[in-house]
Amino acid sequence: MPPTVAVVGGGISGLAACYHLVRAPRPPKVVLLEASGRFGGWLQSSRTPEGAVFEHGPRGVRPAGAAGAETLHMVSELGLAGDILAVPGDHPASRNRFLYRGGTLHPLPSGLGGLLRAVPPFSRALLWSAVRDLLTPPGTEPDESAHAFAQRRFGPEVAELAVDSLCRGVFAGDSRALSVRSCFPALFQAERQRGSVLLGLALPHGGRGAAPAPALARRARAERWSQWSLRGGMESLARALVAFVSPRGAELRCHAPLTHLRRHRGRWQLTLPDSTVTADHVISALPAAALARALPADAEPLARELGAISAASVAVVNLQYRGVALPVTGFGHLVPSSEDPALLGIVYDSVAFPEHDGTPGGTPGTEGTPGTPGGTPGTPSLRLTVMLGGSWFRQSFGEPSAAPPELLLSRARAAARDHLGLPGTPTRAILRVQQLSPLSPERIQRFLQEQALPLSLVGASYGGVSVNDCIASARAAVGRILGSPPDPPAPNPPA
Repeated sequence: MPPTVAVVGGGISGLAACYHLVRAPRPPKVVLLEASGRFGGWLQSSRTPEGAVFEHGPRGVRPAGAAGAETLHMVSELGLAGDILAVPGDHPASRNRFLYRGGTLHPLPSGLGGLLRAVPPFSRALLWSAVRDLLTPPGTEPDESAHAFAQRRFGPEVAELAVDSLCRGVFAGDSRALSVRSCFPALFQAERQRGSVLLGLALPHGGRGAAPAPALARRARAERWSQWSLRGGMESLARALVAFVSPRGAELRCHAPLTHLRRHRGRWQLTLPDSTVTADHVISALPAAALARALPADAEPLARELGAISAASVAVVNLQYRGVALPVTGFGHLVPSSEDPALLGIVYDSVAFPEHDGTPGGTPGTEGTPGTPGGTPGTPSLRLTVMLGGSWFRQSFGEPSAAPPELLLSRARAAARDHLGLPGTPTRAILRVQQLSPLSPERIQRFLQEQALPLSLVGASYGGVSVNDCIASARAAVGRILGSPPDPPAPNPPA
């Protein structure tokens, strides 16, 4: 009888784990437990009757690197290659990003000109920050905050403006509290290996050559994609994974929250509100705090470490306008915490993926109600996403569960009006309050190894917050369980 693997958490990480498990030559029995009524986690898309797509979580995926190639291989095997919407590297959404500072949108420096001369909001040419990095000796501490790392290597302006904003945009977190070793491992290792971040990133590291890329990854490289999405929204990936694993023996359960996890006679007992599941191995794709609450007393050190990681609440507000234009064209803009702690940034969704704008037409809709027609017939649509809160949610809006929706919607409308000059009342606004866990310390993984527990931790809390990171962490965990990595992306023969 094959062993049983219980996967807890039906977001992209848990679904990817199931995908790799059922593709094994001798697959185990797979049971996926999801607390909510849907699979996909933060991959969540809404579609209006006129065809506009709104993303309430990730809106694009980068194709670069081994992890990007693995994701594209998965997309191809799921039959989604024809649904890809690609953004080439010379597109405005790839080249242009902005920082809101002092009431003005500033384009982030790019190219040689941005290095050799001062470009607002920076008071000095970034060349001096590069020189500082080359002359600064490597750090000796085992870890430090992302802010402290950037200030030490590149100076206070890079730390206060660029890294502060980047951490807010990527992790919805405070750069003064986030670990550079966990959140930016490539930068940390570059300094330790080469004595300089820039040299470490520029020079080769040796090691094994890259595996041949599958066809879709080769296409992405040839066409110089900077990111991609799917015609039906990113939730299409989650739906395709469910359709792939279900007929291959995986048992998928919604409304099945894990309440307690304990070891009994060498196996895991997973207690649910109405039943118990027995498994030989558990893959947890839960946020760190949720797993901590379910762990048994003999795993108290692990539960304590996990419980200390507080999730950041992010209000994701999708806004739609008709018959208006942006004052700038690009991916979007970030806001440093010194400018406005409550506002993380605004993404200009229509610039990167105009295919998601839908068909012009319809009648004015009800604000805050997903799926209602909105706009004046024949006028083009403009979609934005405003991100609010993060590590500053409570101080700005109160408890996430009790924050008045109208307060969040009003704050998002005001940001679009004040930063971009858009009308005060959009034709549609959709609000979701999401949870995003920062990365956990490495000592959590070390505890699992030392105790030899048949428990794997995957997902945004442990291996990176991007879609690629989540899928890669699931694949690596399955490889450790099976004793060998799952089948690598197999390149298609040349046409």
